[in-house]
Amino acid sequence: MEVGLEISLYPLQREFHAPIHAFIERLQSDARLRVSSNSMSTQVFGDYQLIMGLLTRELRVALAGPAQTVCVIKLFGPLATD
Repeated sequence: MEVGLEISLYPLQREFHAPIHAFIERLQSDARLRVSSNSMSTQVFGDYQLIMGLLTRELRVALAGPAQTVCVIKLFGPLATD
């Protein structure tokens, strides 16, 4: 099942750009997903199982950093497959 995910990551630290960019780059590294970013969020489209595995793996990395991090996630689906 194809789904969409919108995610916003807010590291609560003075230098917040680097953790956000690293997170987005890790999302973009999987060619099976479609990833699109703007100034407020990143959208990820792909297989449900793949996206949920990605979330588990990458949020563990993001939340293990030295600063507290807030993450807002919206999941929607199924997407029409043309």
